[in-house]
Amino acid sequence: MRRRIVTVVKRVLIGLFAAQLATVAVLVGADFWRRRMLRCDQGRFPRTSPMETGVEGTSVTTYTFGEDLFADMLDAIRSARGRVFFESYIIKDDEVGRRFKSALIEAADRGVEVYVIYDGFANLVVPRSFFQFPSTIQVLRYPVFRLGAPLLLSRSGRDHRKILTVDGEVGFVGGYNVGSAYATEWRDTHLRLQGPSVWELDNAFIDFWNAHRGAAQPALEHDGTRHWNARIRAYRNVPSQLIYPIRAMYLEAFDRARERILLTQAYFIPDREMTETLVAAARRGVEVHVLLPERSNHVIADWLSRGWYSTLLRGGVQLWLFQDAMVHAKTATVDGQWSTVGTANIDRLSLTGNYEINLELLDPGVADHLEKAFVTDRGNARPITLAEWQARPLWEKVCERLLSPLWPML
Repeated sequence: MRRRIVTVVKRVLIGLFAAQLATVAVLVGADFWRRRMLRCDQGRFPRTSPMETGVEGTSVTTYTFGEDLFADMLDAIRSARGRVFFESYIIKDDEVGRRFKSALIEAADRGVEVYVIYDGFANLVVPRSFFQFPSTIQVLRYPVFRLGAPLLLSRSGRDHRKILTVDGEVGFVGGYNVGSAYATEWRDTHLRLQGPSVWELDNAFIDFWNAHRGAAQPALEHDGTRHWNARIRAYRNVPSQLIYPIRAMYLEAFDRARERILLTQAYFIPDREMTETLVAAARRGVEVHVLLPERSNHVIADWLSRGWYSTLLRGGVQLWLFQDAMVHAKTATVDGQWSTVGTANIDRLSLTGNYEINLELLDPGVADHLEKAFVTDRGNARPITLAEWQARPLWEKVCERLLSPLWPML
């Protein structure tokens, strides 16, 4: 009897795995052909112009369109006098990527110290020759695999951060990778800091560099800071030390909400506690709005996200699906006072897996501009009602149920 039970269980598990594999293959194949058959208008989604806000001696500029951001990032590199720190999850070998590479080389040629970090796995499709820089530039390739137990998060988490600082005076951080498509086709959000709070980004880069540099690469010195600005703080996930403060930052902010939460996410796969916190806020009268792409560049992430829609909609959370373009931003505001912009998605990979960085800003001016950007984005999104969601086809419900066990992987 015991053997029969074990045999039945094995067959059920194998059948479930086969069904999941077939579902993934069909969804990925269908998405591939959809992308080939359909072409979205590039850069046609509504835009919000950059705006500068002063926060206790630091100027904060918010960007929501890649061309605006990349122009200012390149200007900053070209104006560098002493040191450039550049870290990006993805750097494409295309027109925009080559402009950044040229600007970094030109800076090094005039005597600027230039340090570059990029993620090896995220750039597997980019020729390795593109990342060959002159010897005057220090380059750290975060490896595809690290020595040690490969299944441990501390060994397998990706470097998902996007940071640029110049001379310790100007810094950029946010969701934008570097490439031509991101300049016009994707909707994302980035911040520029000018002033003493740039130290937050410098310090994040230095810590990562020193922890992962090669034996022949120089260590970077910590300068410390005299300026403590509690209204701008960097939260950093550090998997190698099992430090994940970004998730706690979100939960704490949502718990404090009394009026409204405006949340934009590229890949929204919340865990149970995050979902319950958003629903609890909605039930105590907070307006909770979550904006995410109708179709992202990762179709399986979309379907795993759908598994939480019923709970959120029944709990009073309002969901908005961005149309005809990929929204890649990772931002939130609470009550027009608190904001965050950064690299972390609300999913397992970002909140308990990858190296990530988010800025927390306690400033009504920054929050106001981000709220205006959210309203603009919502004009290009369609809402989902509970009735509409419950009436979705049976095959969609079956796919969601089959894929739900894969949630811990993303």
